[in-house]
Amino acid sequence: MTANSITENQTLSSLQGLKSYISEQIIGQDVLVERMLIALLADGHILVEGAPGLAKTRAINVLSKGVEANFHRVQFTPDLLPADLTGTEIFRPQQNAFEFQKGPLFHNLILADEINRSPAKVQAALLEAMAERQITVGSYTYPLPPLFMVMATQNPIEQEGTYPLPEAQLDRFLLHVKISYPQAEHEKAILHLARSEAKKEIRQDITPVDYVTQEVLFQARAQVLDVHMAESLEDYLLQIILATREPKAYGEDLGGWLQYGASPRASIALDRCARAKAWLAGRDFVAPEDIQDMAFDVLRHRIILSYEAEAEGISADYFIEQLIARIAVP
Repeated sequence: MTANSITENQTLSSLQGLKSYISEQIIGQDVLVERMLIALLADGHILVEGAPGLAKTRAINVLSKGVEANFHRVQFTPDLLPADLTGTEIFRPQQNAFEFQKGPLFHNLILADEINRSPAKVQAALLEAMAERQITVGSYTYPLPPLFMVMATQNPIEQEGTYPLPEAQLDRFLLHVKISYPQAEHEKAILHLARSEAKKEIRQDITPVDYVTQEVLFQARAQVLDVHMAESLEDYLLQIILATREPKAYGEDLGGWLQYGASPRASIALDRCARAKAWLAGRDFVAPEDIQDMAFDVLRHRIILSYEAEAEGISADYFIEQLIARIAVP
């Protein structure tokens, strides 16, 4: 075994160990845990939608403790200003000059809590950070850290006082993950965990030995890009994306359900996420199931259903399910 393969095994072991640790702290949300790590490995941002109390905030907080990264939570409100995210220039009388005070976006991991509660100007400032990995204040542009991920949350229950996210910003999220309530056995485990934490019987922080360093993470990202995808599977992946633009080819009913399909950014996202999912599972090749599983989280926020589909109660997930069922698997 070469030194390089040992390093690859150690990198995979570190990320799988991180996944196990997070799963111990975030019980009953295995999909969310996996999707966070996939977003981290694919260098993208994640939008999480779920009812209050489902450990969305806790999840990224636990993730930040397992990675060599700093974390900041921003509560989005209607009165939030762009400068509250980016930072602002402050006058220093001692130097008789202005000095830029960095805002929360200069951290590695950002939790944008209830992102749809802030108006367009705030979303525009966040969009620049997500898309360009930089912040512009006045005539100066400041680069963000190489490790930078936004995890945004939305509450699907309460719609009063919210602002729909623009399609251009939604497209910048690598994944849109929907989570639901845990099962009974998981909720029982959550009770035990909460009781143990209240008694301080379990560790609140992991030791530095358990950290996944940024060097290891960047190495893992490079290994993910080297995961093999057969040309037939690459064509299958593209066929799914192209089918969202011409769904009528797979049925008259599908053609009437969709208003707009997914952009090429969806192809790139599905490619990287399928590779990351396979790598995290310990495989060096992509299987059709990887593409099919990730298609829902990659596409649900990138397609726009028609008014007829919404009137019939057709959801984005149902549309994607029907599309995948009608496309032949190589």
